[in-house]
Amino acid sequence: MNNQVFRNLSYGVYIVSVKDDNKFTGCTVNSIMQITSEPATIALSVNHNNYTHSVIEKNGKFSVSILSEESNPLSIGTFGFRSGRDFDKYSVIPYEIVDNLPVIKDACGYLICEVKTKVETSTHTVFIADVKNGDILNNNKPMTYAYYHNVIKGKSPKTAPTYIEEK
Repeated sequence: MNNQVFRNLSYGVYIVSVKDDNKFTGCTVNSIMQITSEPATIALSVNHNNYTHSVIEKNGKFSVSILSEESNPLSIGTFGFRSGRDFDKYSVIPYEIVDNLPVIKDACGYLICEVKTKVETSTHTVFIADVKNGDILNNNKPMTYAYYHNVIKGKSPKTAPTYIEEK
């Protein structure tokens, strides 16, 4: 099978943020989808080994910053290739607080979510969450996963649900 075909599926690029006690952390994801509009519900896939995963499990709330083609690519690397266990990601990325959760300032929109249920796979949890709040921050074009790979020439960390080993 040619795994590259999965890059033809339509994905976005997002920063998922959480609050763990008195600190914020988060990770870059591309596997989020809208399930319903009424009630507003999404699905989010996060690797079991990600610190963000354990905080979502603990607190049941997260924000999604929808990155645009104009968003700083540093955000993707900071949140995708470093662990919040050892590094304060928010010390280098501008953000604001919405409903007690961080939202990346140069995102084109955001969602504030509360987990309702989850589905386990061998490596990831798919969190099903109600969207409690959300807004458009600017009219920039949302970044797709294809744009990230083809224009920015970005890579995916091994913990990404869409990781494909480069040959």
